[in-house]
Amino acid sequence: MAGPTTAQRGEAGRADTPARPPHIGPEGRRLTGRTRLVLAALGLVLTAAATVWVLYGSSWLRLERVTTTGTGVLTRSEVEAAAAAPVGSPLVSVDTDAIAERLRRKLPRIDSVDVVRSWPHGVSLDVTERKPVLLVEKGEKFVEVDAKGVRFAKVDEAPPHVPLLELAPDRSASLRRFGGDRLVRAAVRVAGDLPARIAGQTRVVRTTSYDSTVLELTGDRTVMWGSSEEGTAKARVLTALMKASPKAGHFDVSAPTAPAASKS
Repeated sequence: MAGPTTAQRGEAGRADTPARPPHIGPEGRRLTGRTRLVLAALGLVLTAAATVWVLYGSSWLRLERVTTTGTGVLTRSEVEAAAAAPVGSPLVSVDTDAIAERLRRKLPRIDSVDVVRSWPHGVSLDVTERKPVLLVEKGEKFVEVDAKGVRFAKVDEAPPHVPLLELAPDRSASLRRFGGDRLVRAAVRVAGDLPARIAGQTRVVRTTSYDSTVLELTGDRTVMWGSSEEGTAKARVLTALMKASPKAGHFDVSAPTAPAASKS
């Protein structure tokens, strides 16, 4: 007698396999797909609410300290006082852009500042101060001018190794055309192009016209610089000229392709 067919054996196997029980909730009720979605959404809402509470409502992530780096002339205490960071506030709510803007407005000596949250309790201020390349004498004080032409601070004593600007424009077409402010910017550009070694030896930058700037160096030496154009080339040529003629008292780089040096 023939045994059961393959189809009959399959039917018998399926009949012996117990059915998979439906997902049962904690109280014995079945959870439908819609119910599971509602519970998942509720879990997400509770998680988000807990996160908001931790960030804003709890005492765990609040601003407790401000640290400052990069200061030179400025002190850390005056930078942090000007920053007026809201100590005690939730760290996530601290407006770092507003702090940076406040610092630049209150302390013009600051060229740039990076304000960064330092989790979980701090804010760091990384300050870059302006560096004077020229001084403008004003009464008994000195105004510091940076390489961008910004007059950013008034000091009682001239800082060392920063040349004094003497602006003595002649009554020429150059003055009428360019004006005093542009002549100041030209002098600032000249000072900014000087190599550090030569800048440290420069006592005075004297500008009489757009095309005529003369440097007075230590040791009664002078440099005819000319206009503020081709500053990089002039700086390179002057460095080589001073090295080749160490006893010269006068250097002319107004035309950098035809420089000259002489004893007087």
